Amino acid sequence: MAVGQATTSEIPDNPEFLLHGSFACRAPGAVAVTIIGRIWHRALSTQPPPEGWVVVATALAALLLVAVPALWRRSRYLVTVAHEGAHGLAAVASGRRLSGIRLHADTSGLTVSRGRRRGPGMVVTAAAGYVGPALIGLGAAYLLHLGHAVGLLWLALVLLVVLSLFIRNWFGLGAVLLATTGVFAVSWWGSAAVQSGCAYVGAWFLLVAAPRPVLELQVARHRGAARNSDADTLAQLTHIPGLIWVGVFLLVTLGALAVGGRWLLAGA
Repeated sequence: MAVGQATTSEIPDNPEFLLHGSFACRAPGAVAVTIIGRIWHRALSTQPPPEGWVVVATALAALLLVAVPALWRRSRYLVTVAHEGAHGLAAVASGRRLSGIRLHADTSGLTVSRGRRRGPGMVVTAAAGYVGPALIGLGAAYLLHLGHAVGLLWLALVLLVVLSLFIRNWFGLGAVLLATTGVFAVSWWGSAAVQSGCAYVGAWFLLVAAPRPVLELQVARHRGAARNSDADTLAQLTHIPGLIWVGVFLLVTLGALAVGGRWLLAGA
């Protein structure tokens, strides 16, 4: 090779060379850039849809998580995370200041934001909770429809990390970190089949699970046990009966299930 010339083959793209070779002083930054580059490439790349039986099996798995009481008592925490996360996102998007989010052991949650006590921002924030899991599931279904299973997992990981910054109690922080760890493990170490399967289960679960808390809400309201629910808050803000708002929640969640389910089954 002539003096002054160089070829890329002389500097292999692997961390060991960077750590022990002549460019050791640049190793940490180079390794970080390499890792981020690979993650970015994988997140933006498309994957072929799973076989039809896999899509159906993931739908059945999600249905079991919602329909079986023993499983629902655990899986409902994920719905609460999506519910409160939607409140928080809506608060920020509508110009309010998000103070914090609390997740409780009884699967309830609380999102506190600062701003005007009435007005469109407060209405949007209050309305986002019960429809949030369904809309997140709908977005996930659309990404899977486009073939971005890995991208969906990394996006979920980023959102969970951001959410963890606003959690204000230990139980809630533990729940979010546990979910974050699970998503990271699948994204980093899982095979393509495992990543795709988990992404489909997650999307199906949010779509299938979203209507159930709405129905539970109305049962609690009928018993007089949910006087400070989102629906009743919206009734005070808009002078539209809470029952109407429950109906809106149910229509949105069922509509998202219908559209999202169609997208997920399209490639089956």
